[in-house]
Amino acid sequence: MVINAGGIRAKNRAARWITELLQPPAVVSVQLLISPLTQAGFPGTMAYGALAALFVCVIPLVLLLVLVRLGKVTDHHVSDRKQRAPVLLMALASIVAGLLVLYAAGAPESVVAMVLAVVAGVVVLAGVSPFWKISGHAAAISSSAVIAVLMLGAPWLPLLLLIPAVGWSRVVLRAHTLAQVVAGSLFGGLVMAGIWWALQGWMVP
Repeated sequence: MVINAGGIRAKNRAARWITELLQPPAVVSVQLLISPLTQAGFPGTMAYGALAALFVCVIPLVLLLVLVRLGKVTDHHVSDRKQRAPVLLMALASIVAGLLVLYAAGAPESVVAMVLAVVAGVVVLAGVSPFWKISGHAAAISSSAVIAVLMLGAPWLPLLLLIPAVGWSRVVLRAHTLAQVVAGSLFGGLVMAGIWWALQGWMVP
């Protein structure tokens, strides 16, 4: 019993580490930082990616933490399904403001395309959340991993292993069902990454 209990604690600890290290704001920030890679000027243009990450990830996360501190939201993962749509809409408002700033700053088209792909994901998640708790963690890591492989090539295929790892962590922590994790992974890896691919081909010279 002691060994079994210790094994459960170790599994839960590993799941918490994976969930925290690969949470959406972190992985999407990296995704945005490397978004200018497909155009000339990289890595100097990473500053535009950082500006995008400020509006897409940092500001919404800070506002979310304030809401958690005020007791308006349960936790920074927004475990309560009913609270997700308002939080995602708040994030969407920050992202739209970021798009306006990026446009005014003359950001590369590749950065704007990446932000628009994220917008599509946020809109869908906000629409689904009141009815079903689809995994945002799974959607974020799958879209980021697939896009990174598309941008960087086959040597980066091992990044796809992060998708089942994050999905496992969310199921172990009982934050989502297996179906919610699979749905999030497919949505991020196929729909969000597909939207980015289409926008990239259309917008980037």
